[in-house]
Amino acid sequence: MSDKRRRFGRVRQLPSGRWQARYQGPDDRQHTAPMTFEREKDADRWLAAVETDISRDDWTNPDAGKIKLRVYAEAWIKERDLAVRTVELYDGLLRNHVGPRIGDVMLADLTPSRVRRWRKEMQDDGVGEVTVAKAYRFLRAVLNTAAAPEERLLKHNPCTIKGGGQERSPERPTATLKQVFRAADAIEERYRLMVLLATFGSLRFAEMVGLKRRDFSVVHDSERTFCVVQVERQTVQPDSGPLFEDDPKAKSKRPVTLPPFLGEEIEAHLSQFVDDDEDAWVFVGPKGGRPKRNNFWHIWDKARKAAGMPDVHLHDLRHTGNTLAAETGATLRELMDRMGHSSTRAALIYLHAREERGRSIATGIEALVSAEKGTGSEKGHARGTEDQQKAKDRPHGTVRKRPTRHFKGERVTGIEPA
Repeated sequence: MSDKRRRFGRVRQLPSGRWQARYQGPDDRQHTAPMTFEREKDADRWLAAVETDISRDDWTNPDAGKIKLRVYAEAWIKERDLAVRTVELYDGLLRNHVGPRIGDVMLADLTPSRVRRWRKEMQDDGVGEVTVAKAYRFLRAVLNTAAAPEERLLKHNPCTIKGGGQERSPERPTATLKQVFRAADAIEERYRLMVLLATFGSLRFAEMVGLKRRDFSVVHDSERTFCVVQVERQTVQPDSGPLFEDDPKAKSKRPVTLPPFLGEEIEAHLSQFVDDDEDAWVFVGPKGGRPKRNNFWHIWDKARKAAGMPDVHLHDLRHTGNTLAAETGATLRELMDRMGHSSTRAALIYLHAREERGRSIATGIEALVSAEKGTGSEKGHARGTEDQQKAKDRPHGTVRKRPTRHFKGERVTGIEPA
């Protein structure tokens, strides 16, 4: 045993010849280093680092992290006020991807290399890119809480993979207007309006199932009459149990102004399929039941195949409508409001599509101009011939000087638009 007197901690030599370090933590308990040391100096350095952490209020109880990740994650989900579908998502990620691979690992034993290996194992086993990103985000959120100052079960979050939680979902197809109306004509009459609202109102399936008669209103301007649908609720279908009404996700409560031609469609649907009660559901089945995702899928599948778009989901019609809105010149804020999004990520996709369309138009104009120049007037040909002759007459190697333009006023830079 070392006779050296220390201001902090104790070091002793074990029968094996290696050195052990112990110290009294801020919790007034004795803690032993998780490893032994080959030299006494190494144990001293480890104790000095622990003392520094304590003085900086950055000390983490090494015994606190001795809890299995699966147990901690299950409690983490239960303690949070999450939407039903979010709870089902997290439970599924924990049950299928986190638990079987690293669920029995202690929090204190999770390292960046172990997290990287877990993610790589999922990729090697063929787990989809989107699912891998969601599982990684879920794990990172759980461990963020474990490393928070109020918990201090971990000193640092071991989820350090740059871009590990980013989803790169494949681009969904966009239906043409002809296909949209074909699908509306092919689907059961009572669901025709659902196809049109998904496209021209950018409504989600759960939002349409949650609509009531009183959610429709009529507004007038100096020239036309518009119908406005107010999105106030969504109907949630859990994996088990009955349907229930819930508030839409953040920023999704919104009024949506519909194109004027939908007014007649809405009026016809309400008069034929909806009771006069203001609280009557807008979409019900032949027996009075509300549409459910699994049952409605078969109805939509027949309509989309008849319309010649077998790979288009009902939700993809929102994609079509948002693209149309962007091409009319809608701003980023207007797209976000219409789509019911709180972030700019999705809306920027449609603005990018509008920019691509703008480039296509510019390319078409360029082709027209080029064609016109190729068959230009005699005056234009004469000028071209004259310029070509002057260029031939100039000595080889000389450069034609361009006239210098003088600008009045101060030139300001650095304020180009984003």
